Amino acid sequence: MFSFVVSAFVVTTNADTTKLNTQYSPVPYDVSFQLGVFTSNSDDGLQIVEQILPYFQPDYTVTMSENSTMDTKRDIPFILENVSYDDSYAGDLTTTRRIEYTLNFTAKIYLYGPVSTSAIIKKVSADLYTNTSDQSPSRQERVTVQPNPTSADKDDTYTYTTTLDFFDDGLNYDEGTGNDV
Repeated sequence: MFSFVVSAFVVTTNADTTKLNTQYSPVPYDVSFQLGVFTSNSDDGLQIVEQILPYFQPDYTVTMSENSTMDTKRDIPFILENVSYDDSYAGDLTTTRRIEYTLNFTAKIYLYGPVSTSAIIKKVSADLYTNTSDQSPSRQERVTVQPNPTSADKDDTYTYTTTLDFFDDGLNYDEGTGNDV
């Protein structure tokens, strides 16, 4: 099974409340692996296998901390697919005997991409235009939103201040310089 979601991501803040951690959604994978049980007599082999099999009905789910940076925990099922048995002798029947049980499992895991760290946005401004069909429209209004107080962290009590500025000067905001030109 393979799927990938580009648009979804997880967001958490780290100990530094001026930074934001982001990460794309994980990709699910099925990982198959085997467990081999080797014994020299049948009784030992059966005792080992009987200690394992009751936990799988047909899976055993483990809660794992998958990503400590993003504080991600997930229930991961380990599925017992099948058990095979092999009884072999080397030499005559009374000397060397090898009993082998092979347990095949599938783990439904998730693989994660890198964690990106960026600054937290504390101020947003948007310029509004009245006639966008014009070849070079000029702004008419600017809406600015920021938390009050501006030093507020995620756990603080704060409000938002919205400022409306109206223009009739024919200027526009230049992203390169950060000025109105």
